[in-house]
Amino acid sequence: MTGFPELCATTMDRDLASFFARVTPDDVRRAMARSMPSADDFLTLLSPAAQGLLEEMAQRAHELTVRHFGRTMQIFTPLYLSNHCTNRCVYCGFNAGTGVARKRLTMDEVRAEGETIAASGQRQLLILTGDAPALAGVDYLERCTKILRGMFPSVTMEVFAMTEAEYARLAAAGIDGLTMFQETYDPVLYERLHPAGPKRDYAFRLGAPERGCRAGMRVVNVGALLGLSPDWRREAFLTGLHADYLQRHYPNTDVAISLPRMRPHAGHFQPATAVTDANLVQILLAQRIFLPFAGITISTREAPAFRDNIVPLGVTRMSAGVSTAVGGHASDDNADTVQFEISDHRGLAEFSTMLRSRGYQPVYKDWEPNAHVAGNRP
Repeated sequence: MTGFPELCATTMDRDLASFFARVTPDDVRRAMARSMPSADDFLTLLSPAAQGLLEEMAQRAHELTVRHFGRTMQIFTPLYLSNHCTNRCVYCGFNAGTGVARKRLTMDEVRAEGETIAASGQRQLLILTGDAPALAGVDYLERCTKILRGMFPSVTMEVFAMTEAEYARLAAAGIDGLTMFQETYDPVLYERLHPAGPKRDYAFRLGAPERGCRAGMRVVNVGALLGLSPDWRREAFLTGLHADYLQRHYPNTDVAISLPRMRPHAGHFQPATAVTDANLVQILLAQRIFLPFAGITISTREAPAFRDNIVPLGVTRMSAGVSTAVGGHASDDNADTVQFEISDHRGLAEFSTMLRSRGYQPVYKDWEPNAHVAGNRP
């Protein structure tokens, strides 16, 4: 059986330019009309020929989204627990070589952050750390989760790649989902962007989402950091194929996609390419048509007007009330620990008002963990 690593390698070798040169507008219309688009249909929707048909694609994406998700939007917010990191990722503000201040929240500070966020009305939390297991590893995440689970029905994580046993341990502690960005699916570029640190292991990271599925995570979210590679179409194609692979092999897991673009951060790295608003919309529409059941996340990396306008086009999950500083919700003294600059600074109430004005229901909670999960409310 062919696994995703083999599929990824084959796709990296594929001549997409020759494929795109043959695509016509009629091919794009046929691809968007299919009830079960193939991988080549998906690639057709990502082609330059599809750029002139974004309005038709938007109508199709909207129809599929309303059919499967209704007019709803899941809302979550991140909580940065630690920015200690042993990696040297050239594009990241947590890079071990940057001069940012380093901080790891104590358990009292974790509780204070959680209480501040919960008081705002948030019920879905994403916890984040850098990659420094000796300081903020599985034991630390387990202790944090047991505190936060008492305040939030859903606690997911975006941290370092783990083994299946480690994922299973955190699932038992109350983590119900994980986000794992491959950053770039190109192994040659990946090696250049990750010169040192455990994250340099491309294969171990590529296998992390599948290990999370096997370990019993309820939600597994994948994506590439758009802008790292000059070939954004190939990155978007592989992200969709990755999600499709996980959906077909792990039907008991909710598989989702995130579409982050590069943002300014500490350091001097410049993106390889500018993924424009039109490019990002095309990726969003193509992903929705190819994967009608997948959740799609757009974060506060994007500007308010852009986020407002794409609400009907296939997005199902957005962040609000965001701070990317460690302990940035409960204290104003942590600005020097920020990972990157966000674009949308609206709080939960203001963002929810926007959604309602557009006929959409903000969803703060749609899931309840099993009673046996540690830290669960009675």
